[in-house]
Amino acid sequence: MKVHEKIRFMRQSKGWSQEEMADKLALSVNGYANIERGETDVQISRLEKIAETFGIELLELFNFGERIVFYWAGDNNDHNNNHFCKNQSIDFSSEKNEPELEKARLLLQQQEKEIAYLKEIISLMKT
Repeated sequence: MKVHEKIRFMRQSKGWSQEEMADKLALSVNGYANIERGETDVQISRLEKIAETFGIELLELFNFGERIVFYWAGDNNDHNNNHFCKNQSIDFSSEKNEPELEKARLLLQQQEKEIAYLKEIISLMKT
């Protein structure tokens, strides 16, 4: 997912209109719409302001929707090349994980909408 798509998705998940978002960022509606369409190269300072508006860090905006399932761990000096996948236990009941779970729920909802939309397009193309 590209940054402008993440911005649009996060705005929609907050229930904000483009007009509201533009107002929060002190931009024109057209200027903000250009950002969401990916038609504008956005400076880091503007991206920081957008992330702040969503109540997240800039890195969280960049990483939104990305997943790291596992990572390789091992000693680079290991002559046997015995690398392994390291598991970490995750306490999903923890309140600190709730924002991540909510992001995942919102992402799933968006994917379901996109699938329905694509099915509709396929149906229309068949007729």
